[in-house]
Amino acid sequence: MTTIRTRVRIERASFSLDVDLTLPNRGVSALFGHSGSGKTTLLRVLAGLERAPGAYVAIGNQVWQDDAHEVFVPTHRRGVGYVFQEPSLFEHLSVRANLNFGRNRASVAERRFELAPVTELLGIGHLLDARPATLSGGERQRVAIARTLLSSPRLLLMDEPLAALDLKRKLEILPYLERMHDQLALPVVYVSHSADEVARLADHLVLLDAGRVQASGALAETLARLDIAGSFEDDAGVMIETLVDGHDADGLTHLAFPGGTLLVARRDAIVGSRIRCRIHARDVSLALEQPRASSITNILPATVQALGPGGAPGQVLVRLQLGATALLARITERSRRELGIEPGRELWAQVKAVALLA
Repeated sequence: MTTIRTRVRIERASFSLDVDLTLPNRGVSALFGHSGSGKTTLLRVLAGLERAPGAYVAIGNQVWQDDAHEVFVPTHRRGVGYVFQEPSLFEHLSVRANLNFGRNRASVAERRFELAPVTELLGIGHLLDARPATLSGGERQRVAIARTLLSSPRLLLMDEPLAALDLKRKLEILPYLERMHDQLALPVVYVSHSADEVARLADHLVLLDAGRVQASGALAETLARLDIAGSFEDDAGVMIETLVDGHDADGLTHLAFPGGTLLVARRDAIVGSRIRCRIHARDVSLALEQPRASSITNILPATVQALGPGGAPGQVLVRLQLGATALLARITERSRRELGIEPGRELWAQVKAVALLA
């Protein structure tokens, strides 16, 4: 399998970046971390917008920068598409003209995406004759993404594309990004400081802190690691791939996974489809005996695998195994002590249906 390789070291008065990273050349690789962790700088090095002395950048067998051999491919020859926080559309042009500007950047032989499929994918076909000034923030960003796709990049870089949007607009655009993830055979490096956003979109997760890689690996496995869960603070939790198994008349949907079934309040999911379910550690409680009368819908048998720091004084993170699936729970040290929760202990994990993000 081809990969994306980058090795870069930057030293500045108030910032340093020291990264040696290999990313899969497929799916979405998310760069996650707090502001100042080096996410955008690393993205700019990949794009060739910033030339770091001594850096090495390659995608597959095509080397974009290797200062040891005096190789540096400029941005316009890398075949990179870059989506910024702000859409930066041409205000004097219609949406159609903006999209054609992107399309015309690629020669006929290089074109991998065409206007009609891209506008359908991003739900902007009805906006083609509009001017950017009349669009909402979410619509503007979808147009910007479509324009970038129509330039037929071999690598798509997205620098916090939802950061400038309010919650309503984020929720509007996320389903379109999920469709891109599912339907396009295009590697994406996606920068974000939102753990829930990353859990919905990414396949591979890179955790950056103070310019250093703290973890890099498959999303589900990395999110469930106790040694780095504290970096996600109150957003610590896991992502579970599930299969939509049916709907109940009372509005709950059954999601099957290796380890059991979850009930969630989501009626729009198509039976037989696969969707991701995000479970925050803060929303998982533990019981030594199976509750018989409880408002909590999801009560699952689990085994304690390991314990770790909870990110705040008096708190503990518990890693659980539900069959082949890992789950995290955040409880108090007092509860851990009084319940005798230790590795190997069998118990029940409880998750409210309304707390699940699917």
